[in-house]
This record gives sequence, structure tokens and C-alpha cells, in this order.
Amino acid sequence: METTDISAAAEAMTDEQVKRMAMVCWSSDLDRVWPTLILATTGAASGLEVDIFFTFWGLRVLQKNNRRFTGKNWMQKGESLVDRGGTDHLRLGKIHFGGAGTMMIKKLARQYKVASPTELLEMAMDVGVRLHPCQMTMDLYGLSTDDFIDGLQPTLGAASFIDMAAKADITLFI
Repeated sequence: METTDISAAAEAMTDEQVKRMAMVCWSSDLDRVWPTLILATTGAASGLEVDIFFTFWGLRVLQKNNRRFTGKNWMQKGESLVDRGGTDHLRLGKIHFGGAGTMMIKKLARQYKVASPTELLEMAMDVGVRLHPCQMTMDLYGLSTDDFIDGLQPTLGAASFIDMAAKADITLFI
């Protein structure tokens, strides 16, 4: 066997061994974002290549915490007023109770040393999770890349994500 044949065989074997996980984050509810980021960081730490596609309300997770109003027209600006972006502003989708439920679950998380969504997002980037904003949703909400945290992947459309998900070993929609 020639050296080039051995190299090609080793490269093919390595490619086959890499497992991939593709996830969709479509919600900015704390009780959906938290498990998305926990599963993504756990998967990456376990050796998986992980991609998360942030679309619709989930796109707000990638927004800078200090970016309050976004959008180009009154409807987009109104939406940003109602659904504030950033990981520091996530609320429970259930048992929110005017903020009391969200406050309690965050307090419990600190008590039990569960990383916050802000910390998990930083960890995700540190362990190589690729974060992809949805271009169509950016257009819909009037968002630009300046509205988002640093370190994101280029924007994707639905077709590109579907192609990515088709090649993944694990695909999750949370």
C-alpha cells in the first residue's frame, strides 16, 4: 500500500468517526434555550461537531444584551420592544407568573450551580459550537449583524440548514 493510499484511508476513517449534531433554536423562552445550550455544549465537549440554527424568536438569543431597540420600521421596533433580545432577558414560557417564576428558576439554577444561558453561550463558542443566525428572520425583524454578539457563523437560510441537518447524525428541534 502506498503512502498516499494510507493517508487517504486514515482521512476517510477520521471523517467517518466524526459525529455531528444539528439543532434548531426557534424560541427565546428560557425553558427552551437552556436545554438547547446544555445539549450543545455537552455534545461538543463529547466530541460532536455541533451547529445551532437560530430562527424566529430564537434569533433574539444571539442579540447583544445591551441592544434594546432594533428594526427599521415601526412594526419591527415594536416587536423588539415586546420581545427583548439577549440571554440576560430570557423568560420562562410556562409558570412565568409576571416574572416570579423566572426569578425562582434562575435562583434555583444559581443554587445548584447550573450555568446561566449567558455563560452557556460563551462556553458553546469556546468548545466550538457553531452558531448560525437565520437570514430570513434577520430580514423579517430588520436585524443586522451589528445587533448580535461576536463570534457567530455567517447567516444561513432554511435550505442550507436542511442540507446541514441531513448530514448530521443527530438533529434536534427544541
